[in-house]
Amino acid sequence: MSATATLARPRRGRMIGGVCAGLARRFGVSPLTVRVLFLLSCLLPGPQFLIYLALWLVLPAEG
Repeated sequence: MSATATLARPRRGRMIGGVCAGLARRFGVSPLTVRVLFLLSCLLPGPQFLIYLALWLVLPAEG
């Protein structure tokens, strides 16, 4: 597995916890795209914010 394929919160390019930036890097998309999709998903009912918090706690920070 290459370094770009690992799921971790990067030290650079993060806005709050680095979850969206880490997901964007893992899936090869723009961090802005992931952030916009997350914000749009918050308009729908569901546990999006809790999932973000859980990923913030579970995902390792980039070493």
